[in-house]
Amino acid sequence: MTDGTAGDGEDRISTREAAARLGVKPETVYAYVSRGLLGSRRAAGGRGSTFDPAEVAALAARGRTGAAAAAAPAEGAEGGWGRIRTGVTLIDPATDSYAFRGVDAVALAEAYAYEEVAHWLWTGELRPGVRFTAPPQPLAAARAAAGSLPGDSGPVDRMRVAVIAAGAADPLRFDLGRDAVLGCARGLVPTLVDALPPAGPDVADGAAPIARRLWSRLTARDADLASVRVLDTALALLIDHDLATSTLAVRVAASGRAHPYAAVSAGLGALDGPLHGQASALAHRMLLDVMERGGAGPVVAAHLRAGHAVPGLGHRLYRGEDPRARLLLAQLAEVPAAADALAAARDTLATAARHTPLHANVDLALAVLSVASGMPAEAGEAVFAVARTAGWVAHALEEYAERALRMRPTGVYDGPPAPRPLPRPQG
Repeated sequence: MTDGTAGDGEDRISTREAAARLGVKPETVYAYVSRGLLGSRRAAGGRGSTFDPAEVAALAARGRTGAAAAAAPAEGAEGGWGRIRTGVTLIDPATDSYAFRGVDAVALAEAYAYEEVAHWLWTGELRPGVRFTAPPQPLAAARAAAGSLPGDSGPVDRMRVAVIAAGAADPLRFDLGRDAVLGCARGLVPTLVDALPPAGPDVADGAAPIARRLWSRLTARDADLASVRVLDTALALLIDHDLATSTLAVRVAASGRAHPYAAVSAGLGALDGPLHGQASALAHRMLLDVMERGGAGPVVAAHLRAGHAVPGLGHRLYRGEDPRARLLLAQLAEVPAAADALAAARDTLATAARHTPLHANVDLALAVLSVASGMPAEAGEAVFAVARTAGWVAHALEEYAERALRMRPTGVYDGPPAPRPLPRPQG
């Protein structure tokens, strides 16, 4: 079967025919294209791809073994960048659930504290009552760096400079042995929290749970048991969620053997965006708007009129309700101070349901917590960053055990043909 390409007078062949001539599956043909071994063009009408039969013949002449090796995924990966082996988190869209090392993550977060879940993720061992303590020198450096930023800087901006300063103060940061990395992680998580300036009465006890210490950095309100429990559950739920954008950035850095501080720094950098870490801030501001206007109708209408998605609704990996939101919203229903924010969230869901079947996601639940607790809009991102640091370390540990520099895709050049003449200065 041949497909003519309009206007060029050449006979081109389909993907299926190219695969047959090469003796491979159609998927492998596209792998050859992604590796730059084979050129392709869109077929007439935009359906499928076409290939130059001479180019296919030349590739076949090189031998199937050589071509297959060039198109093969990197060691430790399946399908190249599309699928990367990991034993950290399994997300099951069919059941709208996810698991940490094979154990239901929601059940873990409901039963155990953040530090206990983090230790489980790192080691596969449950250690009840485990606590994380910030080492003095890295903490002092982190506090100095975070404190040097302008007064209106957000908590995650302070974390970004804190992790760099803490790394610079740790002479053992280049030790990538498993025990050394785990020791670094146990100190880094509390360092990020304790480097933040207190918003109210400080919790000076370095052995206090991470959730309690983070609470005092995000709000001046007194910490009640129910609210801190929700914050602790949120931290545990958000530890990891498979290969999100920031986690992939961490693994790329770790593939190049960046030390744990630098790998976490890569994750914090990738977190900065409205489609990832900052999504909860949009939901926070929306809930305040709903509460101020006395109803979700005009707020939802304004988002839809502007062509924007309603913040806090829907998740690309879940058909129904985000399991993290389900648990957090249930716990928030037991917090009296959250009643108004929770009502605004439910009003938003009911209003949006007239137009779309989307459900609540974890960003909406974080927004209810931050609004109800008197936290700033950026609080959800800070909770996300502290929680996810533990997950990033788990992925870095996996990547340190893989072949170095394996996370290196091959670019498919789409620029002007080479060689070109040396450019002449303009003007």
